[in-house]
Amino acid sequence: MRSSIQPTSLLLALTALDLAAAERVLGAYIFARHGDRTPKVLGNTRLTDLGYSEVYQAGSYYHDRYIDASSSLQIEGISSNIVNLKQLTASSPSDTVLQNSGVAFMQGVYPPVGSSANETLANGTTITSPLGGYQLIPLSLVSTGTNSEDNTWLQDATGCNNAKVSSNSYYSSTLYNDLFDSTKDFYQSLSSMLDGAFAKDKMNFKQAYTIYDYLNVASIHNTSNTPTTEQLEQLFLLANIEQYNLAYNTSDTVRAIAGSQLAGEMLQGLNETITSKGATKLNIQFGSYGTFLSYFGLAQLPAADVNFTGIPDYASSMSWELITDSTADGFPDASEINVRFIFHNGTITGSNDAPKEFPLYGQSSAMIPWSKFVEETKKIAVTDTEEWCKVCGNTDGKCASYNADGSGSDSAGATSKSGGGVSRPVAGVIGAMVTLAVIFGLEALFLLAGGFTITKKRKGGADVTSVVTENKA
Repeated sequence: MRSSIQPTSLLLALTALDLAAAERVLGAYIFARHGDRTPKVLGNTRLTDLGYSEVYQAGSYYHDRYIDASSSLQIEGISSNIVNLKQLTASSPSDTVLQNSGVAFMQGVYPPVGSSANETLANGTTITSPLGGYQLIPLSLVSTGTNSEDNTWLQDATGCNNAKVSSNSYYSSTLYNDLFDSTKDFYQSLSSMLDGAFAKDKMNFKQAYTIYDYLNVASIHNTSNTPTTEQLEQLFLLANIEQYNLAYNTSDTVRAIAGSQLAGEMLQGLNETITSKGATKLNIQFGSYGTFLSYFGLAQLPAADVNFTGIPDYASSMSWELITDSTADGFPDASEINVRFIFHNGTITGSNDAPKEFPLYGQSSAMIPWSKFVEETKKIAVTDTEEWCKVCGNTDGKCASYNADGSGSDSAGATSKSGGGVSRPVAGVIGAMVTLAVIFGLEALFLLAGGFTITKKRKGGADVTSVVTENKA
């Protein structure tokens, strides 16, 4: 992972050359992951200085894209210097890593403005703004994802009962059991690096992400007792398989409740931009990699690029942009508005590494009409508490009022957004076959599992690829 970039307006200008001259950006909704942090298994996770830098520079990129007055992609009418808090919202779960990442990101979006922030009082006294004109942008707290970066089991952070049941069913699947058995020796071979953080009986595939996370952090920050490049690649591939199957299942979409909530929040945010005729312009939200994976599956992004089944890197971000080519004065009619989705994996590292466009919902184009976008997003979105309670089968706490008559759904009766009852499938895949030799040093890992390729950039720039194809009877 590389951590140093210099965001540049030139990059955005070059990118904009490919866009229609009449294109106008009306608003955007950004969802971003935190930066580099300490490992989850040790608890009390914190954002590192490297992580702070990563998310700050990600925020700086979006300043250059959406805020800078010289950008062809500037959001129409947005304040380009001093923040107008009526024009944007920023939110994060109650989680130290995510909240601090949000603060750092917003520092990049609206950096200090120097003497422009000074204030002259009635008596003529000039007040110099602290920290070189540092701009204060509040983060709203959202209930979903609380303490997710201190939690090694991300479904606990969702609080959704049926999602927990669904994800837990993965642990009885053929794929999981085959991988658990075939990788025992591999995980045990790492014991010299894991002792002290993991008990011997926890050094296995069930801890695939937590082990990868621990050793990935070690590979970034430590100079000794760290995994080889090949070992870290294998750990990453196995963690991808485990986490994607825990975050999303085609026939059991309640498993992707985090992605459904994000879809609902994003849809409401973009709709507010349209109904307010552009008064609200920019929404920025922070969350965990699990929410990315759940949304990727729900939005059918693996059909656009096989890498959407992999865990996004630190400081990854995605954005939904409201676009129009209308040349008429004023805010356009909804029929003249399209949505464009862009995604970037990890910290932007140069002029050839800007976010890329991808089509949503199996569409052929990255640009989708607003009406079609709303139609497709509603199929996967959870938009209010009552719907969440029914989908999740929760009956206590905030859900108690929706179940006063005893009619609330339980884990056997919840429904998926695609229709029909929630099944207890063999967790995301049908059958599995593991090529054992691959786990011990071949370049690719072949499994009958889910129809995707996972890649991770080597430090030298080459990609490591694992191909997983669905076994369709």
